[in-house]
Order: sequence, then structure tokens, then C-alpha cells
Amino acid sequence: MTISRRKAIALVGGGVILAAAATTGYRVTRSPQTALKPWELAGTYGEPRQKALSFALLSPNPHNLQPWLVDLSEPDTVVLYANPDKFLPETDPMSRQITIGLGAFLEVMRMAAAQDGFRVDLDYFPDGFDAKALDARPIARAVFVKDAAQDPDPLFAHVLTRRSNKEPYDTSRPVSGTTVEVLKAASSDLDFGSTLDAEDIAYFRDLTTKALFVELKTPRTHVESVDVFRIGHQEVDASPDGIDLSGPMFESLKLAGLFDREQAADPTSMSFQAGLDMVAGYCETAMGYVWLKTATNTRIDQLNAGRNWVRVNLAATGMGLGIHPLSQALQEYPEMAAHYRDIHARLAPEGGTVQMFGRIGYGPDLPPSPRWSLEHKIVAS
Repeated sequence: MTISRRKAIALVGGGVILAAAATTGYRVTRSPQTALKPWELAGTYGEPRQKALSFALLSPNPHNLQPWLVDLSEPDTVVLYANPDKFLPETDPMSRQITIGLGAFLEVMRMAAAQDGFRVDLDYFPDGFDAKALDARPIARAVFVKDAAQDPDPLFAHVLTRRSNKEPYDTSRPVSGTTVEVLKAASSDLDFGSTLDAEDIAYFRDLTTKALFVELKTPRTHVESVDVFRIGHQEVDASPDGIDLSGPMFESLKLAGLFDREQAADPTSMSFQAGLDMVAGYCETAMGYVWLKTATNTRIDQLNAGRNWVRVNLAATGMGLGIHPLSQALQEYPEMAAHYRDIHARLAPEGGTVQMFGRIGYGPDLPPSPRWSLEHKIVAS
């Protein structure tokens, strides 16, 4: 890469790709302030449902859009809804991935409630659902029941340190089969798959790079990501969802006029071209892969996939292992069809749906991602 292109940044899918020299000074070293408060406030609420929800807010979800809304107007009950303003119609036209994110939210809520001796009785889609599109009907109705027999979940210990690690991994440090078995045990009620095989790793490094290129080079899908960029600490604090592009490099590039949404969306810009160069860079550091499959592809399957994925993520966190969802090849839009067929032919030759797919490896420690406050997500109480 040339020196000029090292001054560019690009974002592909959910991963940040950056190459720039950071400058110093107050403005460029500022970090988001209020956007990280929910991580500090988790567990500080006295009311049991709010306490559990304060942890659920920290769950992984597509593009960090946090599509959940909750109604607390019924005693001892949480009714979960999806916020249609946080959908991704271009890359996730049937909101399958959004539903998976909602499943992760429910699982962390359940785990947090168990810490305080509450069983959570879940009723998925109590008013029914549309297989092709989420609508205004509730995603789930959750009743909190005090239960002396409710055991805490050991994975809950990792909720505050869980990350989706989208950085390059250490290619000198292999992942062991024993480690993968721990991940499998965390997803005991769904079809979990994995590989550490060198031939498979080479295949999937190539496939995931190509799928990321499709998303980047398809204008409408790339712009969908660009539209939720939050560039600089002020934007992140104002809208603590979407894709966080704060920190010294982003602040300095923004101040210098070298990066904004228009440049990021322009396929002739340095930032866009740098993305093409560097996507393969982090895909090439995968040290193994894990995935979750379901026999069918109902909304309930998707919620269960989310519940199991966050458990796998938490188990990985407990072992210091990075995990990065690479869902591009699983997306259901026309330009991605060939890669969708390829990954399913490889991982589900006898049928079924690959709901989640991600690379694993050992990466750097990361800060938490921005979150809206619990109060912002309560629609009735």
C-alpha cells in the first residue's frame, strides 16, 4: 500500500479498517462520554426487570443498531418489540440477522435475571409473526418468576467484558481443539460446527473476503453501512448506536477533511480503495471458524440462534479468545446469492440454514461499544 493510501480508512460490513497516523491534541484525543455510561450502570438498578435489562442492552447485534424496545407496563413482565427504524433492509431484507440480535438480548436478560434468583418464562411471538418481515407485533413476552431452584449461569460472569473482536488475530497463536469444545458446550441446544483444518481455513478466508467485497462494491449495501457511521466522539455521544468511528485517528482524519460519509461511499476515494486492500488483511488472520445451523429457518430458529451465539461469544471471552461474526455470505440479497449457495453447500449440504458464521483467534483487548441508555429503550412502564 502506498503512503497516501495509508492515510485512508474504510469500513466493510461490521468491521473497521483503518490506516492513518494519529495526531495529538485535545479534540482528537477525546473519547465518547455518555455513550459508554450503560456499561457502568449495568446492574445498578433496583427493580429486577430493569436490572436484568441493563445487562441485556450490552448484547451483540447487527451494526450495533440495538433494535430492541421494551414495555414494562405489566407487572413482572417484559414485552420485547423490534424497532423498525433500526432494520437493515438492503443487507438483511427479511430481518433474519436483526431477529438473531433480539435473541441475544433475550438470553443475556435471562442470564442476568437468574443471577438474582428469577426464572424467565419466555413466550416467543405471542401474537404470531411474518416469516418475511418483522412487524409491530411483539417479539417475546417474558415473565419474571422468583424461583429458589434457579441456578446462576457461569457464562454471565463475562457479560461486561464480552466483545465482537473485529481486529486482526495473532497468526502465530493457534486455537486448540479443546478450546473449540468449550465453545460447543456453550451452545448445547443448537447445531454447532467448527473447523481448525488448514484447508478449510484457506477456503473460508477466501470466501469471506469475496463476500465482504460484494458488500463493499454493491453501492446500496455499502451505503447502508455508511449511513450509520458515527464519526467522532460528538456524533457517537449524540447517537450511541451504529458503527463507532471515534478515537484519535478518526478525529484527526475528520478534522483534516480526509474522511466523511461522502468519501466513504465513493468507490474512487482513498478510503474506499484502502478498504479493498485491507479487507483481506483481517480475513487472512482467521485461525479457525465456528458456525450455528438450524434445520429450518423460522423466526423462532433465528431467536434461538441469537441466544446460542451470545453464549458462544461469552464462552470465548472467558478463554481470552476473539470471535468475529462474518455474516456477509449468509445475507439474502441477489448480489450475494452465489456466496450464500457456496457456504451452505459446504456447511449444510443436506439442508438447513447457517444462521451464524464467524472467525476465531486471539486478538487485542478492546474497549466497549456505545449503547443507548435503558431509559431510552423503555416505551411504557
